[in-house]
Amino acid sequence: MRRSPLPRPARGLVRRLARGLVGRLVGRLVGHELTLWRGLGRWVGRRGPDGVGEGDTAAPYAPAQSAMMYGLLFVAVAETAVLAVVIPWPWLHVPVLVFDLWGCWYVLALHASCVVRPHVLGADGSLRLRYGPLLDVTVPASRIARLRADRAFPDARLGAVTASGTADLPVGGMTTLTVELTEPLAFTRPLGSSAEARAFRFHAENAAEVARAWRRVREAGEAVGQGTAPEPPHPQAPQPIRSGIASTEAAARPKKSVSRENGSRAHSWDAVESRPGG
Repeated sequence: MRRSPLPRPARGLVRRLARGLVGRLVGRLVGHELTLWRGLGRWVGRRGPDGVGEGDTAAPYAPAQSAMMYGLLFVAVAETAVLAVVIPWPWLHVPVLVFDLWGCWYVLALHASCVVRPHVLGADGSLRLRYGPLLDVTVPASRIARLRADRAFPDARLGAVTASGTADLPVGGMTTLTVELTEPLAFTRPLGSSAEARAFRFHAENAAEVARAWRRVREAGEAVGQGTAPEPPHPQAPQPIRSGIASTEAAARPKKSVSRENGSRAHSWDAVESRPGG
């Protein structure tokens, strides 16, 4: 029997590490499956987006991939039907059928989870970036230096970090928003590995609206922090009542004229003729 070149303590450490890695990977895959089931149920029940509270702004990204996902679903269903006819061995029909049906379910459930789990701009200025059950990154408001609409077409996998420290979350090969951070942020990739990024590029159908909403939240927070809220107006001193009444009476006073019945002479209250020698 050939012995391992590693000493016994090292062999035990390697086995424990392998079991830990496999255990985390299996646990993460199981968590993905449960999230897929919840997302599919929420999508079928039309219960609306998950994790979007009052005052939050949802940033959907699923429409950019709808055509591709439904195309994959059609291909998966066609493959299931073709393989059921082409395979000549009956003992292979059942496992292949099970695997193909699971593939059809996975494509539909993944798209449904993306629909009901959009990106979220919180009312406090925080940002939650998601992609179905595979990715969930929370960026605190204090870490965000700038959020701008910026269309790009990165050729990268989901959650891949470039040499400049930018993590890409493309949908349909495209991103429309870029968030720059004040310091690196650690996050978990789809398969469980850790990474750090100083910026995130992600896709949202309403990129301009999200950018404007973030600017409003930031400006409101700065105004409150600097104490620049507008002061209530000072009450004006009341005007004298007598002068007001007098001016009103003067304006409303009619001009009076008295005329004699024969019409020879007329006297007016506005002008008084002076008599000579009087």
